[in-house]
Amino acid sequence: MSEHKSDISGWLVRRATWHLWVVLGAVLAAPVVRTARVTSDGGMDNAIVVRAARVWLAGGSPYDDSHFLYLPSAVLAAAPQALVPRGVLDVLVPVAVTGCLVGGWVCALRLHGVPLRSRFAALGLIGLAVGFAPFAHLVLLGNWTATAVLALPLGLLLAGRGRWVAAGAVIGAALALKPLLAPVGLLFVFARRWRGLAVLVGVPVVASASAALLLPDPVGFFTRTLPFLVRGGDGFVRMYEASPVAVLPRVGVPEVAAAGVALVAAGVGVGCAYRRWRGGGAGAGRPAETAAMLMLSAFLVSRPSYDHYLLVVVPVLVAGVPGEGAAVARGAWFWLAMVPQVPGVSWPYLEAVQRRAFLDAVTLCALAATVAVRCVRFGGVFSPPPPLPVPSSRGAAPSTPSGAPPLNPAGGSAPCPPASPTRHPTRSAKGLDSGASGTGGVGE
Repeated sequence: MSEHKSDISGWLVRRATWHLWVVLGAVLAAPVVRTARVTSDGGMDNAIVVRAARVWLAGGSPYDDSHFLYLPSAVLAAAPQALVPRGVLDVLVPVAVTGCLVGGWVCALRLHGVPLRSRFAALGLIGLAVGFAPFAHLVLLGNWTATAVLALPLGLLLAGRGRWVAAGAVIGAALALKPLLAPVGLLFVFARRWRGLAVLVGVPVVASASAALLLPDPVGFFTRTLPFLVRGGDGFVRMYEASPVAVLPRVGVPEVAAAGVALVAAGVGVGCAYRRWRGGGAGAGRPAETAAMLMLSAFLVSRPSYDHYLLVVVPVLVAGVPGEGAAVARGAWFWLAMVPQVPGVSWPYLEAVQRRAFLDAVTLCALAATVAVRCVRFGGVFSPPPPLPVPSSRGAAPSTPSGAPPLNPAGGSAPCPPASPTRHPTRSAKGLDSGASGTGGVGE
C-alpha cells in the first residue's frame, strides 16, 4: 500500500498523530473500567468458567453447571483464575479480553499489509470500539470468544506466509479453550494442508483428553453438554441467540422448518467458501474471505450463536479496507449490515435486551449474504470473460489488446515467464497454494 496516493486510501495509511493514539487509549480504557466496576469475576460469561474451575478444585464436576459449554481443557486453563483474588480478577479479565481484541486487530492489519502506525490502524480500532456494539458487549461479558478473535487473524497470517503447521497450532490452541473456530478446519481441507489440519485437530483432542482424566466426570462434555446443545439450551440461552434456528421460531416458524432453512443456508455458505478458495487471487482477500464465509455459515446454524461471535470475522474483513482487494468491506451492503449494531439506537419494539437477538440475526444474515455474493462473483459465476485475442495484421501469433497481459500458453491471461534453455523449473515458494490445480501445496 502506498501512502503517496491522492485518494482516501493514501491518507489512511499515512502515519497517525499522537492525538489519535490518545483517543484510542481512552476509548479502550472506558469499557475496561466500567467492567471492573459493575461485574464480578471479570464478567458474567467468564464467571461461569471460573465457577466451573472452583467446583473442580473442590472435587466436583464442572459440568454440573449446564451453562458451562467448554471442553475439559478449558477447566484447567481457568484454574489459575480461581486462585486469584476477586478484586484482582475483576481488572485482569477485561484487560486480557481487550488485549485479545487489540491483538486480533493488529494481526488482521498485518495480514492485509496495512502499516501498524497508520491512521487507519487507529481509526479502525476506534470505530470498532465505539461504533460496533459487540465490542463492548464482549468486554463486559468477559467471554472467551476473545481468544478466537485473536487466533483467527493470527492463524491466517501464518498460513499466508506458508506456515500452515504453526497456523494449525494456533487455531488448535484456540479450540482447546473454546471450540468456536472448528469450521476453519475446512480451510485446511480446501488448501490440502494435511499436516496443518492434523495439528489443528490434535492439539484440542490431546489437551481435552488429558484434562478429562483429571475430572471426576471425564465424559461429562458428551453426556451433559452436547445433549444440552442439541436440545437448544434453555429459555435463558434462547433469548440471546442470533442464528435463524433460534430466531425464526420466536416469530412463529416451526422449529423443523427453521432448522431446515438454516442448514440449507449453511451448506450454501460452505459451497461459496470453497468457490472463493478455488477462485485464487493474490493478497489476503482469499484466505480472509474464505475463512469469514466458513465462520458465518457455522453461525447461521450453530447453537448458541451470539452477537459477539461477529467479532471473529468483522475485523478480518474491515482491516483490508485501504487495500484494493477488500471488495467486501468496501461495499455498501457490508456497512448496511452493520447498522443494527450501532450503539445507542433504540429500535421500535426491540428495546428490550431479550429482543436484541432479532437485530443480531439481521446483521448475521445480511453479512453472510454479502460475503457469499463476493465469493460467488470472485469464483467466476458473474465474472466477465477474458478479452479475446486480436489477430495480428502480419498473420503472426495472435496478440492481446492494448494494456492486457500476454496470454499464458497454459490457459488464461496470466503473464507467462520467458523461456530459458539454461534454467529448470523450480518449486514454488511456501505460501497459499492455488487450490485450483488439484494438487497440494509445497510447504507446511
